[in-house]
Amino acid sequence: MRYLTLSALVLASTFSASAFAQQNEQLNYNVINIQAEAARQVSNDEMHAVLYIEKSNKQPAELASQITQLMNQAMALAKKYPQVKVETGSQTTYPVYDNDSRKLKEWRGRAEIQIESTDFKAASQLIGELQQNFQTESINFSVSDAQRKKVENELMVEASKNFQQRAQMLSQSWNKSGYNLVNLNLNTSSQYPQPVMMRANMAKFSGAEAVDAQNVAAGESKITVNANGAIQFK
Repeated sequence: MRYLTLSALVLASTFSASAFAQQNEQLNYNVINIQAEAARQVSNDEMHAVLYIEKSNKQPAELASQITQLMNQAMALAKKYPQVKVETGSQTTYPVYDNDSRKLKEWRGRAEIQIESTDFKAASQLIGELQQNFQTESINFSVSDAQRKKVENELMVEASKNFQQRAQMLSQSWNKSGYNLVNLNLNTSSQYPQPVMMRANMAKFSGAEAVDAQNVAAGESKITVNANGAIQFK
């Protein structure tokens, strides 16, 4: 009985391996890989800016107090623009030594403010007011998350249709009656313009006496959805 049981198990395993091999062979027979994509140029609807202050003082406590006061003033000013998101960025304090004697000369501190908004006019006005004490490090534009997700969803449908069109075209060119989808991957990517770096003497959106908003050109970003996968001809 033990011998017969082992024989039955070996026979069952042989049939299972044979069935798996046939299934695997059928899966890879008449299989072709296809790639298609859909892309769109989208207007940037979100503005990002980084402003900073840099001060020096021989006393680190006085330096910290000076920077804190200016940062608090900036955050209070930002409350006038509820449509603009303002966050404090990195803040550093470091010693400065004399080049000759290598003795401690003074302390220098730097603090950043980060601005984000889809209201370009309000953001520009706020930057103009802040630049009475702050300098602009960079300004760049991008597609907002809400707009990007909306466009990506639309492009996923478009990329899928392009994939199906190619699959149908190839089926006809190979004189096949149709195809079955084996797998499909949808990947998204975005190409944003490079940040606009601004020098301190060129960074003024407005003068100290006037805070009129500067007209800005946000540009466009390219959003792409790539569809790649495999089909099996019938």
